[in-house]
Amino acid sequence: MSYETILTGVRDGLGTITINRPAARNALNWTVLEEIAEVLAAWREDPEVGVVVFTGAGEKAFVAGADINQLAGYTMADGLSGAMAGLYDTVEAYEKPTIAAINGFALGGGNELAMSCDIRIAADTARFGLPETNLGVLPGAGGTQRLSRLVGKGRAVELILTGRIFDAGEALRIGLVTEVTAPEGLRAAVERTAGLILAKGPLAVRLGKLVVTNGAETDLRTGLLLERLAQSLLYTSNDKREGAAAFLEKRPARFEGN
Repeated sequence: MSYETILTGVRDGLGTITINRPAARNALNWTVLEEIAEVLAAWREDPEVGVVVFTGAGEKAFVAGADINQLAGYTMADGLSGAMAGLYDTVEAYEKPTIAAINGFALGGGNELAMSCDIRIAADTARFGLPETNLGVLPGAGGTQRLSRLVGKGRAVELILTGRIFDAGEALRIGLVTEVTAPEGLRAAVERTAGLILAKGPLAVRLGKLVVTNGAETDLRTGLLLERLAQSLLYTSNDKREGAAAFLEKRPARFEGN
């Protein structure tokens, strides 16, 4: 399908969503959010898509934040509607693994989009920040909560209150991203990581994401219970039987996701 603000493509199990507003540094407006939501809904049950990748068009920006032209007119009702936050909740809870391929500026809502993904891989030219306090507002699409869970409360408070921009090296040191690469190697790095995931049992991948994501929001004992129940379910699957047989027979597993 053709979209106004994004590009999409599916190849070798990877579904890629590219925010395509390079003249606006891929800033997010209502249309971008609606089109991403539409694609995610279509790919949810698509067997050709095993991993979803988010990136930005051009070389300067992943997503430079919300469209300030729209932000200037936001009201309390817009804040309470939580459209952007709702989309990022969908990304975080998405049934399939998600990777942010951060090719440039990831600021404000762009940083929040990256944080809602499972894995973040950045070009060494990428820059990060949550500068909303410069505009008299907060990072209100999950930024105050997800950042503290990723990098710790103290660092999150400092980054949010100062609104400072920082580089990919610092993002790696504080745990915001998992890998940094040269810009020309970004896609290859994403494909390597995605390939490792796609080679694994689909049910194990799906339940692994579910248990880690939800277990992080509860106490240890409840998280361990979620883990045990998920493992018990996987023990009954054809994928478990195939994985064990393939290991013993010294051959690649042929998983079917059941």
